[in-house]
Amino acid sequence: MRRREVLAAAAAALVPGIGGARAEIGEVRIARQPSLGHLPLMIMEEQGLLQKAAAARGLPSLVPRYVTLAGGAAMNDALLSGSIQFAAGGVPPLVLLWSKTEGTGLAVKGVAAMNAMPLLMNTRNPAIRSLADFSDRDKIALPAVKVSVQAMFLQMAAEKELGEARRHDLDRLTVTLSHPDGMAALLSGGEVTAHFTAAPIQELELRHPGIRTLLNTYDILGEPSTFNVVWASSAFVEANPLLYAAFTAALDEAVGAINADRRAAAASYVRLARDASDVGLIAQILDDPQVRFTTTPQAIGRYADFMARTKTIRRRPGSWKDLFFANLHDRPGS
Repeated sequence: MRRREVLAAAAAALVPGIGGARAEIGEVRIARQPSLGHLPLMIMEEQGLLQKAAAARGLPSLVPRYVTLAGGAAMNDALLSGSIQFAAGGVPPLVLLWSKTEGTGLAVKGVAAMNAMPLLMNTRNPAIRSLADFSDRDKIALPAVKVSVQAMFLQMAAEKELGEARRHDLDRLTVTLSHPDGMAALLSGGEVTAHFTAAPIQELELRHPGIRTLLNTYDILGEPSTFNVVWASSAFVEANPLLYAAFTAALDEAVGAINADRRAAAASYVRLARDASDVGLIAQILDDPQVRFTTTPQAIGRYADFMARTKTIRRRPGSWKDLFFANLHDRPGS
């Protein structure tokens, strides 16, 4: 059976009721990653915002399950297998899965952005002053080799600094580690000498002597960009319109809560994440003018253009709107 037929069959099997009228599902699984960029989903869980929004739309018994996965590749595998219904992570995994599933029963699109924030690559190797200084003795930890947003930014930076022919030169040095495991590896003094990560891990690393920043993603792109997005399959969205509307409303409410009281949001993150951060550090990050929590996508076209040009995806979308469901099409995205 061809891949497209397999995906179509999977859609029918994994989303009950496709092809006929049915009640919406009573339990939904939402995956996030361990970083500050996923704070809206943490707020949604802690405050029961999805249950409230679902009840207001005639789904009083909805049971949300929140799970944590390490990176974009794991998110996409889980979404395609039906283990989760909403995936969250960096932009490249969404664009990649959109390209692979376009035109199938499991066609995937973005639900919303969650934020725009710079990502940092930190190093402890004093000999590394530029990308040209990395050697085979160095390893670069990031959330997912090849497909994470950090992996793509590393290729963009290599192309910018080393030249187009060498954009993949550093790929061989990358290893997949979750954000906390990547920090532990960087600080252990082992083979991982650089870590391309996210807040608050990147700021926690910089508290340690000898750790400094080598790359900032806003410098690579030359503009602010969306870090985290949420995505889902069209089959699920079409079969569960009330649940989908409840999810987007709850996400908007969570983002609004963060922006309305950043100190309270910082306290929620520290309470829920249980990493090494403190309220003062998180509040400082949230108050950074470069950090914005918003469901409007930013610079999505820049990601997609790079992925199309490097043949990571088979075709360039005509607009950022091709990558997202219609609930965002009236936003001033890019």
